[in-house]
Amino acid sequence: MPYENELEVALRAAREAGAILLRHYQGEVEAWEKSEDNPVTAADLESDRAIQACLTDAFPDDGILSEETVAQPSRLAKKRVWIVDPMDGTKEFTQKIPEFAASIAMIEDGEPVVGVILNPVTGVAVWATRGGGCFRDGKPVTVSPCAALEDAVVIASRTEISRDKFAAHEGWFQEIRPVGSIAWKLACVACGEGDLNVSFAPKNEWDVAAGDILVREAGGSYVDFQGATRTYNQEDPLIESFMAAGNPELVSAFCTRENERSAS
Repeated sequence: MPYENELEVALRAAREAGAILLRHYQGEVEAWEKSEDNPVTAADLESDRAIQACLTDAFPDDGILSEETVAQPSRLAKKRVWIVDPMDGTKEFTQKIPEFAASIAMIEDGEPVVGVILNPVTGVAVWATRGGGCFRDGKPVTVSPCAALEDAVVIASRTEISRDKFAAHEGWFQEIRPVGSIAWKLACVACGEGDLNVSFAPKNEWDVAAGDILVREAGGSYVDFQGATRTYNQEDPLIESFMAAGNPELVSAFCTRENERSAS
């Protein structure tokens, strides 16, 4: 399997992080606001330390970009960079909703080549390597074959749904299903548990880098509404364009219709 050693280390780091997150989740959650509507917990920080220690010990020359750590400017000159979210879905975590995950990706020359997403509550791990396929707990998975919008189950953000981001899309889909963290949403799409993910909000690279390769290796695509993929390890990790993930035919059908709607 390509990148076998990197995957093994990423899985070990994710499992260590998952054990930390689960311990905090089962106890009293200590949380505060990093910025408005942007919570952080002691669990995020402990998970981050564990992941970074594992990655640095195994690959001391690689760069790291993590949500919870001051960015290393040197990463921009690195061929290989690990992009980490020690816990994606902190809001769900604090509300005791079991839809959060540790997310770890390795980027090589701007492209994701290894991805691991682990849900600590369910114990489910989804992983992929470039050219090696996508797996859920060791079993190969693929995106849904659904190609028609009217038949599609869309996995979407609770916040975006509550803010009526899908109001203009009434009647487009069979169902719009709320799910927690974007990392976990992308893992669900890669496993065929839902047909399409659409997001009308900016994301950061650490939110989606691992999910990106999971979806790709499961036979799907993860692109902005103009059909462009992300080149990772940018100086500014914010992804301002809206994104869609799923079966390539379904994603294309959505993007075409959405662009026509926006232009009208």
